[in-house]
Amino acid sequence: MTLLAGLMALNAFAIDAMIPALPEIGGQLGVADENRRQLVVIVYMAGFGVGQLFWGPLADRFGRKSVLAIGVVLYALFAALCGLAWSFPVLIGGRLAMGMSAAVTRVLVLAMVRDLFDGEAMARVMSLVFMVFMLVPVLAPNLGQLILLVASWRAIFIVLAAFAGVMWLWSFLRLPETLHPEYRRALNPALIASAARQAATDRLSIGYTLAMTALFGGLTAYIASIQQIVFDVFRAPHLIGPVFAAVAAPMALASWGNAKIVGRLGLRRVGHGGLIAFVAVTGLHVLVARVPGEPLWLFVTLMGLTLTAFAFTTSNFGTLAMTNMAAIAGTASSVQGVVGTVVGQSSALPSDRHSTGRLSRSSSACLPAVWRASGSCCGRNAAGC
Repeated sequence: MTLLAGLMALNAFAIDAMIPALPEIGGQLGVADENRRQLVVIVYMAGFGVGQLFWGPLADRFGRKSVLAIGVVLYALFAALCGLAWSFPVLIGGRLAMGMSAAVTRVLVLAMVRDLFDGEAMARVMSLVFMVFMLVPVLAPNLGQLILLVASWRAIFIVLAAFAGVMWLWSFLRLPETLHPEYRRALNPALIASAARQAATDRLSIGYTLAMTALFGGLTAYIASIQQIVFDVFRAPHLIGPVFAAVAAPMALASWGNAKIVGRLGLRRVGHGGLIAFVAVTGLHVLVARVPGEPLWLFVTLMGLTLTAFAFTTSNFGTLAMTNMAAIAGTASSVQGVVGTVVGQSSALPSDRHSTGRLSRSSSACLPAVWRASGSCCGRNAAGC
């Protein structure tokens, strides 16, 4: 599980370690507009979303291990290119390609867990993977700030490339092939389209995927905006690392807690309870943010509660979405990932101040999809419902 979490951490480090460096990147590459600097994060996440479309079918044909190795190598190469970027467009292009390469980790970690587990067991494993993964936002901004104390922003990308090299070697030595031989599929456009159609029309799959799309849209807006919020709204640039840690740490604890309780209470009950809490807290935060003078400690508290609810929701919704997808786990993970990430980008365009309004709208928007999916879940007696 630590290996799987480390692979997913490649993506999180590539996002969160950048945030303290955005002002320096803008200064060196001549980007004065703070909203344009957010493209360093948003374009990466767009590439991450689109890239998921390709890795799943390849993994269903050639196996998980070899495809994962190729993706991690490409991630390291494009990270090095970003470190050498001589202009902002080159950096943005490198970040797009880097995100597309990083998509292999999200697609294949989910597919490998589905290969080995299902139902509540899968939810417990994913919760523990996410627990380790969620520690990355605690560490990454501080790591980025530490690197900036002794080197330029370019060194962050070199560290990311080195980290990818370590994960490539570790996965090569320790990771088994998990694809069942009977589930190996030809790389045939008609078969790929059929599997994608199955993932997009299964009510559990698409219902919970749409719900996670709305949730991840709000999260993307928060990640893209947090540097401006801490630097410009609260005038506390020296606290960007502690703020990230204080908001992200409860997510890790919630993932651990989810692994402990999901077996007793069930996937649907815990996931839907997390969603209700998410809506309630974000709605409260919208009201608080409209009153001038919101203190930083209250912002951190409410965001920590929001992302705690997020953690209880997403691990279980992700498992429920994959319930009927065992035979096409790679392609299904791709389809669900593309919908969740790319569509979610529409709510994360460069923003000016607080992201809580987007979080609240996103959480409210996903309710119809969740309840529709839950009806299908109960009708089919799916595991954990």
